[in-house]
Amino acid sequence: MAEKRVVWAKKLPQVYKKLDEVDLVIAEHLDVRLLELVKLRSSVLNGCAFCVDLHTRKALGEGESQQRLFLVSTWYEAGDRFTERERAALALTDEMTELGGHGVSDEVYEEAAEHFDETELAALMSAIAMINLYNRLAVTSRLHPREH
Repeated sequence: MAEKRVVWAKKLPQVYKKLDEVDLVIAEHLDVRLLELVKLRSSVLNGCAFCVDLHTRKALGEGESQQRLFLVSTWYEAGDRFTERERAALALTDEMTELGGHGVSDEVYEEAAEHFDETELAALMSAIAMINLYNRLAVTSRLHPREH
C-alpha cells in the first residue's frame, strides 16, 4: 500500500478553483440543506470518510438536525423524516451514484422531475455528479477527516 498519495487539489489548485466555481453556480438553484443531504448520501455510498465528515459538519452549520443526518444512510426507511422532494433527490442520488448497468430508471427520474423544475433538476444532477467526482478524488488520495 502506498504510504503517501497525491492530493489532487494541492497539485492542481486551478482545477479545484474551477470546480468550486461550478459548485457556486449549482448552489444558486438549490437549497443548501438539500445539497448537503445529497452530498452526504453520495459520500456514504462511495465510502468517502473525508466528505462524510465535511458535509455532516456543513449540514449541521446550516441548521440540519442530527437525527436526519444519522438517517441519511437509510433514508428510504426513514418514513416522513424526509420530504417527498428530499426523497426524490436522494433516490436520484442513489441511482446516479451507483449507475451500474441499469443507469437511472425512468421511475426515479420522473419522480425527481415532479419535484424540481428543469433548471433545478439540472442543478441537482450536476451536484450529484460533482460530489461523485470529489468522492473519487478524495478516496483515491486517501484523504481522512480532519481533527475538530
